[in-house]
Amino acid sequence: MAKYVPAPVQWVREQVELYESSGGTKGTELRDTGLPCVIVTHRGNRTGAIRKTPLMRVKHGDGYVLVGSQGGAPRNPVWVYNLRADGDIEIRDATEVFRMRAREVVDGEERAQAWAAAVAAFPPYATYSKRAAPTRTIPVFVAEPV
Repeated sequence: MAKYVPAPVQWVREQVELYESSGGTKGTELRDTGLPCVIVTHRGNRTGAIRKTPLMRVKHGDGYVLVGSQGGAPRNPVWVYNLRADGDIEIRDATEVFRMRAREVVDGEERAQAWAAAVAAFPPYATYSKRAAPTRTIPVFVAEPV
């Protein structure tokens, strides 16, 4: 079994530790947003290590939308490459854990609907998209139950 390797970023490590150590009863809001988040467990595409990433909670039908915004930075977050390589993930949503399969949606009506759900859940995504536009399109994944 692969080993869990905590994130190098301190706030991410702390968020994951609080969320998981409480069984999903604490740390369920992303940083200072006051909005709900989920913990996405995925496999590193180079190391094979288990990684855990807090992301905004965007429910969409039976699943979730995962947005690789990184605040509109010029580069994708590392987890995007991990999900592109292996879409088998787990999502912890408060006290529940779901096995899911994530797939990237790059265009068309499905992406438009997923993006609309994401912006409704977290309006700053619209600003992040404009900020990222000179260098990249923000990746959007749909995670569905296995």
